[in-house]
Amino acid sequence: MLTNAVPLEQLAIYLGLDAWMVVVLIVVLALWSVVWKGWAMWLAARRTEKVWFILLLIINTAGILEIIYIFLIAKRNDLQKLSS
Repeated sequence: MLTNAVPLEQLAIYLGLDAWMVVVLIVVLALWSVVWKGWAMWLAARRTEKVWFILLLIINTAGILEIIYIFLIAKRNDLQKLSS
């Protein structure tokens, strides 16, 4: 049934959406990821954390790793610096 369909059409059928809705979903997800990746990489560069910068550059997690870095790792390190 789906053997001759284009991958976008296959995904649309699988998700139960129209093809244009899948394109919109992909664009929104890409923009979401770019915003979080940019913020996290900027923060890592400003803090001179080369390992985190490289990890954030290489690993694509749709913003999940970036959010964890921004709100958990960087904040925890900032709090430790303030208390010492």
